[in-house]
Amino acid sequence: MPSLAQMTGSLHIHNFYIGKLKTNQERLFETDPELAMLLDNVAAVLSEHAMALAEDIADMEGDDT
Repeated sequence: MPSLAQMTGSLHIHNFYIGKLKTNQERLFETDPELAMLLDNVAAVLSEHAMALAEDIADMEGDDT
């Protein structure tokens, strides 16, 4: 099982890329709507995984107390 620090780092990376994808999705919406939709779908999958990571982190932090 990954350490708390590794999971927290992974969550930060997920959030960074979710932001990048959403920014590019908004920018591409007018010129390439299919690509914009694909980026939106990828961001949604990453968001789901980020939520699961956040829950796991909260559980691990709760176990430490």
